[in-house]
Amino acid sequence: MENKQKLMTERTQLFTDIYDGRIPRRIPRMSSLSPELAIQYAGLPLGRTQYTLEGIEEAFDKVCRLDCFDAYPMGFFNSPLKMQILGSRSFIMGSNGFMQHPEVVPMEPDEYDELIASPIDFYLEKIQPRVYSELDTDPVTRSLVFSAAINASRDHMDAFKRINDKLAEKYGFYSPPEESGAMTFAPFDYLADWLRGFTGASTDIRRYPEKVTAACEAILPLVFHLGLPPVPSRHGETVIPLHMAPYMRTKDFEKFYWPTLYKLVWALAEAGQPVQLACEHDWMRYLDYLQELPAGTRFIFEFGDPQLVKDKLGKKFIILGFYPLILLKTGSKEQCIDKAKELLDILAPGGNYIFAFDKGAVSLDSINLDNYVAVMNYVAENSAYDNAGENSLVCEETNPPRLSIPSLKSKYELDWEEYKLRHPEIIPELEPIIKEQLTQYRRMVLDFLLY
Repeated sequence: MENKQKLMTERTQLFTDIYDGRIPRRIPRMSSLSPELAIQYAGLPLGRTQYTLEGIEEAFDKVCRLDCFDAYPMGFFNSPLKMQILGSRSFIMGSNGFMQHPEVVPMEPDEYDELIASPIDFYLEKIQPRVYSELDTDPVTRSLVFSAAINASRDHMDAFKRINDKLAEKYGFYSPPEESGAMTFAPFDYLADWLRGFTGASTDIRRYPEKVTAACEAILPLVFHLGLPPVPSRHGETVIPLHMAPYMRTKDFEKFYWPTLYKLVWALAEAGQPVQLACEHDWMRYLDYLQELPAGTRFIFEFGDPQLVKDKLGKKFIILGFYPLILLKTGSKEQCIDKAKELLDILAPGGNYIFAFDKGAVSLDSINLDNYVAVMNYVAENSAYDNAGENSLVCEETNPPRLSIPSLKSKYELDWEEYKLRHPEIIPELEPIIKEQLTQYRRMVLDFLLY
C-alpha cells in the first residue's frame, strides 16, 4: 500500500504541475475507456451487466491491471434502468447491448417564447413528458415513476463511486479533487442536441435568428448552473463537448454559437472552475476565437494541425488529443508508436500538454489493446522533461470580461416565504436549517430532471 500511495502522489504531481502552470517531470497520460469496453474485456454479458452491475468491479479491475495509466481510466455510463423506468426516447439500449442516442426533437419551432421566458419551467412542463414517455401520465403515476428513477440513479452512482474510489486507491491513480468535476453544454448545443435537433437548429437560425439568440442567452444560466460543481477547483474541470460549431458557417458561429460559449467559459473560470472543451471534428478555423478564453483552459482536439495549435495556443492553454484512436486498430505497433513520437515532438516542448487520444474508446473492437498499452508505455518512458518545475503558462494577462450570469429562476424553486405561510408550525430557531435543507434537496431533484 505504501508503494501505491507513493505512485499516486507522483502521478498526482504530474497533473497538478500542469494545472498550476509548471512543467512536470514527464508528460501525464489521460485515458478514457468506456465501461462497455471493460465489460467486453472481462467476457461479461453487456446488457445484463449494465442493468445489474454484477461483475463490474472485477471488469474495471482487469482493465486497471493493464498498468499503463496515470489517471483513473474508467468512464461512466448513465443507468439504463433509470432510462427504462422513465421510458426514455433519447437513450435506448440497442440489441447489441450498447446505449443508442437517436435524435429526438421534442420542441416545436413555435415554442421559442416559452423557452425564453423560463427554460426550466418549459423543460419540465413540455419537454420532459415528450422525451420520457412514462412521465406523460397522471400525477400519481408520474410521482411513482420519478421516485423509482431517482432511486435507481442514486444507487447506480453510489456503486460507481465506491468502485472508482477503491480502484484508484488500489492502483495509485490520480483522481481530481472530490466533487470538483462536472459536465455541461454550450448553450447553442443544448438547444440543438436536446430540443430542436441538428436540422431544426440549422433551420431556425435562418427563420428565427432573433429568437435563437434570445434562447441561447436564456439557456446560459441553466448550463452555467449544470457546469459549476459543488467544490470548484483549479485541479478539477468541467467538460463541455462541442458539437455544432464545425458544421456552421463562420458568420453563424460568430452570431449564435460563440457569444454564449465565451460567457459560459469565462463565468466558470471566474467562479474558480477550469473548463475542458472537447473540440469535436475540425476546429482549426476557430483557433483565433479560442485564444480569447481564460489562460489554463484545456482543449482536447479530434482533428486538425497539431503544429498550428501548438503555435497559436500552446503557451496559454493546455492541449490534449490529436492521436487518432483508429490507428490503434488499423496500424502496426511500430506505426502506433511512431505516431506517438510525432505528437510528442510537436506538442511536448514547453509543457502544457497531456497525452490523450482524439476520443474515448467505446468498444473492445474499436482498438487493439496491445497497441494501446504499447503507446501508453512509450509515452511514459520517453517524455521526461529536463526543465521540470519551470513556468509553462507564458502569456499576457487577459482582462476578464466581468460577466454577470443571471440567476436561475423557476416557479418550481422553493419559495421559502410562501412555504412558511403553509407551515406555521416550524420552530423559529430551526428556520435557517430547514430552509437550507429543503432548498438543497429541491435543487438536487431539479438537477436530476434537467439532464
